[in-house]
Amino acid sequence: MTRAQVGLLLLSVCITFPLIAQTDQIPDNPLIALRVGSDQKQALKVHDAIFQAIGFGNTFLVTTRDGNVIIDTSLAFNVARHKQLLEAISKGPIKYIILTHAHGDHTGGVTAWKQPGTNIIAQQNHVEFQHYQARLAGFYARNNAAQFALPIPPQNEWKGNYGATIEPTILFDDKYEFELGGVKFEILHTPGETYDHLTVWIPQYKAVFVGDNYYDSFPNIYTLRGTQPRWALDYVNSLNKVLALKPEVMLPSHGMPVHSNAEIVKRVTRYRDAIQYVHDETVKGMNAGKDVWALMREIKLPTALDIGESYGKLSWSVRGIYEGYVGWFDLKPASVYELPVNAVYSDLVKLAGVEAVAKLAAERVANGQATAALHLSEIVLTADPNHRGALEAKLKALEYLRDRCRNSNERGWLEHFIRETKMKLEGK
Repeated sequence: MTRAQVGLLLLSVCITFPLIAQTDQIPDNPLIALRVGSDQKQALKVHDAIFQAIGFGNTFLVTTRDGNVIIDTSLAFNVARHKQLLEAISKGPIKYIILTHAHGDHTGGVTAWKQPGTNIIAQQNHVEFQHYQARLAGFYARNNAAQFALPIPPQNEWKGNYGATIEPTILFDDKYEFELGGVKFEILHTPGETYDHLTVWIPQYKAVFVGDNYYDSFPNIYTLRGTQPRWALDYVNSLNKVLALKPEVMLPSHGMPVHSNAEIVKRVTRYRDAIQYVHDETVKGMNAGKDVWALMREIKLPTALDIGESYGKLSWSVRGIYEGYVGWFDLKPASVYELPVNAVYSDLVKLAGVEAVAKLAAERVANGQATAALHLSEIVLTADPNHRGALEAKLKALEYLRDRCRNSNERGWLEHFIRETKMKLEGK
């Protein structure tokens, strides 16, 4: 599926949702999140020289007397709207495009904004990160579609280990600076959301562009679609770099600008400390001999650090930190062998009886024990993939969890599994 086809698909699926302007909070419904800013009539003026086009992935324009700078380019299907909004402010030449990192909701519009002579700046790890994403393009195409509750696209031919298209013309290690039209731009390597992540600082305007290292939810230290380890202490150190700049305006790539140093310090400090708390409690629990499941259940943020879970989630982050440090071995001997635990589900069903297990699954979901019902349903469905009672119990459990879900990524996956289960029940 081409980028343009994906864009049309997203628009066609999302069009039934109301048009909404973006606020600080990331919506807990993935399809609504994809439509944020779609009713924006004019670019948001952040400063006399800084303007924002709103989307799931903002695009920023910085004007100077000698040409313009674009910071991030949003998803491909946002580009035409973002260009229209920002070119209404200035149609000056695009001298630089700066990419805070290589996720598609930041790089989707590069080719549309690029002009002859445009320099594209990224951190040097951008190259490997793009190859990594291209290497697993089929895997991510399926998982991204599931996470955003969209149809699964057809699989394209594998591009190999180094098949990505690399757009940047300037790559840097720790820091890069340039001046355009009397305005100085400082670009800092700030790993967190990705290992190629960067932050843009304009000292003259005391403006800092923080990409995805800050948004109004606990971060995706682990995302359900799959990711390499995102190191919690990288987030902490990178946010300390942001605080040290003493900015007066902070511009995240998801959400709205934050004004005044006092407000920025309050928000970023709380965000940083929440990440530090979850990291430290996970590590202390590991050292105390607790398993990952116990820590996922036990670790909760203190009220003063509760920054919400509309996008990232604590329990997933705990597991991401735990397994990021030590890998997948859970100290159970059976785990080191290739036979998975569900290989014995059929044996359990033979002993207990398929109807008895399916009935127990239905009872569990009726009592609000939806996760237990999912486990029991899967045990039956391993032995009998079309067992109607187990499918019905699974569907009810998924719908129970979906109706109580307040997390965008979790909701996307639940909707995906609900669709799959309904299709099974319909014999498709």
